[in-house]
Amino acid sequence: MPTPSGPYLDKGLLPSDFYAYEDLLSEREREKIEAVREFLHTQAAPIVDDYWARAEFPFQLVEGFRDLGLTAWADPDSAESRPSNLFSGFIALELAHFDASLATFFGVHTGLAMGTVLACGSEEQKRRWLPAMSRFEKIGAFGLTEPHGGSDVAGGLLTTARRDGDGWILDGAKRWIGNATFADLVVIWARDAETHHVLGFVVEKDTPGFTATKIENKMALRIVQNADIVLDGCRVPEANRLQNANSFKDTATILRQTRSGVAWEAVGVMFAAYEIALQYAKEREQFGRPIAGFQLVQDLLVKMLGNATASCGMVTRLAQLQDASVYRDEQSALAKAQCTVRMRESVGWARELMAGNGIVLDYKIGRFVADAEAIYSYEGTREIQALIVGRAVTGGLSAFVR
Repeated sequence: MPTPSGPYLDKGLLPSDFYAYEDLLSEREREKIEAVREFLHTQAAPIVDDYWARAEFPFQLVEGFRDLGLTAWADPDSAESRPSNLFSGFIALELAHFDASLATFFGVHTGLAMGTVLACGSEEQKRRWLPAMSRFEKIGAFGLTEPHGGSDVAGGLLTTARRDGDGWILDGAKRWIGNATFADLVVIWARDAETHHVLGFVVEKDTPGFTATKIENKMALRIVQNADIVLDGCRVPEANRLQNANSFKDTATILRQTRSGVAWEAVGVMFAAYEIALQYAKEREQFGRPIAGFQLVQDLLVKMLGNATASCGMVTRLAQLQDASVYRDEQSALAKAQCTVRMRESVGWARELMAGNGIVLDYKIGRFVADAEAIYSYEGTREIQALIVGRAVTGGLSAFVR
C-alpha cells in the first residue's frame, strides 16, 4: 500500500504549474513564496489534519504568519511598498494548495478586514488599527452575511445602526463570519436606521451587546472558526465608524477585490488535488503495476492538470488587469465562477482516482474535496456571478430578481 502523501514532496516549482506561471514573479517574490512553503511544510504540515478533524484553530501558527512579513506593508509607517496583485494571488494559491482553511483565515484577516480598513478607514483609523493587524497581534473578521440574507444582502441587509449621542447602537445578526470567535476587530456592515445607507463599523472584542458563537458540525473548512454573531444594543463610538464607508458600493469595492482571491484559492486546491492524485497513482499498484500506467487514470490526471492550468492562466491575467487598474467587476465574477466550478470537478476526479482511500483523511484528498464545497459557495455563488457577467455581456440587461 502506498504511503499517504501530500503536495509538499519537493521544493522548487510545483509539478502542477505546468506552464511555469510562477516564473512571472520577481526573484524576491519567488523567495517569499518559498518561505511560505517552508513555513507550511515545517510548522503546519505535522498538525493540520488533526486540527481539521477536531474543527479547531491552530493558534500556534499565527506567530509564523507574522514572521513571514507578508502584510508589513499595510502599516502606515512601513517603508515597504504594496505587493502586486499577481504576488498576492500566488500567496492565496500557495496557502490553499496546502490547506484551504488556512488560506481562508489569511484572506479574511488581510483581504476582508484589513482591506476594509485600508479602503474605508480615515487616516487616524488606519494608524490606530493597521499596525497591530499587519503584525497579526490583532486579528480581524468581516461581518456582512446574515442568517436570512446571503446573495440578496445588498438590498436585504437587516442589521441596523441607530445614532445615539456620540455613538451608534447596532442591532441585528450575522452568520458564517470567519475568525469571529476569536477576532479582536470585527467589521460590521449595518443599515443606517434614518438614512437607510449602508455603513461600516469596527466592533472591538468584548464590546457589550456583541456575541459570537461558533457554528458547529461543519463538513468543510473545519479549521476556520465561523460564527453566528448577535448584536443586541451593541454600542460603538463614532470613532469606530469607518469614515469612508457610506454605501453598499463601498462594501462591493472590497468584495470585488477579495472575490478574485477566492478564484486563486480554487486554483491552489486544484494544484493540490492534481499533485496528490499524481503521487498516489505512481505509488498505488493494481494488476501488477502502478495505476499511473493505465489509460483511464492518465486521462483523469490530464483533465485535472488542464483545469488547473487553464484556471491559473485566467487568474494570472486577471491580476495583471488589476495591477494595471483596468479590471471590472464582471472579470472578477467570471474568474470566481469558472475556477470554482473547475475546482469542484477536479477534486472529484482526484477522489475517484484514489477510490476508497480518497475518503480517508490520511490520504489528504478528502479534506480538499470537503473544503472545495465551501470555496464554491462563499464570496458569491456561481449563479450570482453568472448574473453579474450576464448583465455585462448583454449590455446591461439585468436578470436579478427585485
